[in-house]
Amino acid sequence: MPELPEVETVRRGLQPVLEGARIIRVEARRPDLRFPFPERFSERLAGKTINALGRRAKYLTMHMEDGPVLICHLGMSGSFRVETSDSNEMPGVFHHERSKSANHDHVVFHVASANGDRSRVIFNDPRRFGFMLFSEGTANEHPMLAGLGVEPTGNTLDGALLSSLLQGRRSPLKAALLDQRLIAGLGNIYVSEALWRAGLSPVREAGTIAKPGKKAREQSDRLAEAIRSVIADAIAAGGSSLRDYMHTDGSLGYFQHSFAVYGREGEPCPKPGCGGHIERIVQSGRSTFYCRACQV
Repeated sequence: MPELPEVETVRRGLQPVLEGARIIRVEARRPDLRFPFPERFSERLAGKTINALGRRAKYLTMHMEDGPVLICHLGMSGSFRVETSDSNEMPGVFHHERSKSANHDHVVFHVASANGDRSRVIFNDPRRFGFMLFSEGTANEHPMLAGLGVEPTGNTLDGALLSSLLQGRRSPLKAALLDQRLIAGLGNIYVSEALWRAGLSPVREAGTIAKPGKKAREQSDRLAEAIRSVIADAIAAGGSSLRDYMHTDGSLGYFQHSFAVYGREGEPCPKPGCGGHIERIVQSGRSTFYCRACQV
């Protein structure tokens, strides 16, 4: 499943084409994806101008002038691509054949920019775990988004806030960080990476870094900084590009080449002077990678 940096990369790729554009028409080529399309889906979008393209956690939000907010989720295999009159092939750093067949092009947005240039923005989803829903109010009022926690970007998430979120929690630290009600958009990959950067074990009780005292305060500060930095680094690199994920232009990102622990079971820990090795354990049915020697 694409994580926050992948979704942010998609948002940035679509932004120049969609923001300020007018939707000429929308083709919904099937009645549903993960959920049925909203009633009068294509009709309600036709003729609308897209004021802004946003992101909340792992959701894309398309804000219309005088219209509903369209909330999009990529699911496991969903991707967007942009086709113009000049080209439908815009390879990036690592070119990846687009997924995979026109049979999976389920939604096509026909849009015109302010200067009249026309494009097709195509949502392709072989597994159909993605979805598109309307929010009649603000995006954050929709049930899918209403209960989400703080974003792990910018400076909002600091040590003090993280400590308050984790205070008294006896669940494993990794499990608490994956709780979307606390921190929105953190996923399995980047939690493993952030915990390694912070030198904290994924299996320790979450509340141990929220206790009174200097040591816990330093740990929560260190973890908050690690979370922000690993997300920022992944966004700058273009995401992780695991399996089905790709950019709007069909290219792959390359942050996976910078993974310190994820997928590196048995390899030496890359932390200078550590001497340990990366282990893989399973927590709540998901793989966790960490170094027992330097993550305590």
